[in-house]
Amino acid sequence: MDDAAGEAFDKSAKLLGLPYPGGPLIDKYAQLGNPDRFAFPEPQTPGLNFSFSGLKTSILYFLQEQTANDPRFIEKNLNDICASIQHRITTILLNKLKKASIQTGIKNICIAGGVSANSGLRKAFLDIGHRYNWNTFIPAFEYCTDNAAMIAITAYYKYLAEDFVPLSASVTARAEWE
Repeated sequence: MDDAAGEAFDKSAKLLGLPYPGGPLIDKYAQLGNPDRFAFPEPQTPGLNFSFSGLKTSILYFLQEQTANDPRFIEKNLNDICASIQHRITTILLNKLKKASIQTGIKNICIAGGVSANSGLRKAFLDIGHRYNWNTFIPAFEYCTDNAAMIAITAYYKYLAEDFVPLSASVTARAEWE
């Protein structure tokens, strides 16, 4: 409904003072932390929609409150904060994926895009797939590229096919299917 999971990782990393792209750094620090140390809320979005803006806001407020009490809070707790953020983003994704599988009966499931390089997501995806008897597929790490690369290659082929639209065309962040 708003931001993508990868953006939630990157923006959370920015709140922690980590450089861009921050998603891989959250993954790195999370491997050394306790994912249950800090609890962040899971958005209650309808249907199969995702929303990460509320999660990012809750992380912002949490960090502001904690650093007001202890300016070195992030430094002292970086691994646990990263693990807790990674855990929440992962559970949001996988809870919706489980719901989609139940609704559709689909059991051949793949993850892709830049966020699929996240080690916590990869492990949790394989675990839930085993638990629900799914056939799970994850691209090799070197093929887990950012969606921007996929958009760029699509634009390249549209350019080659001279498939253009005027600058006056309406744009939307959501695809409209007929």
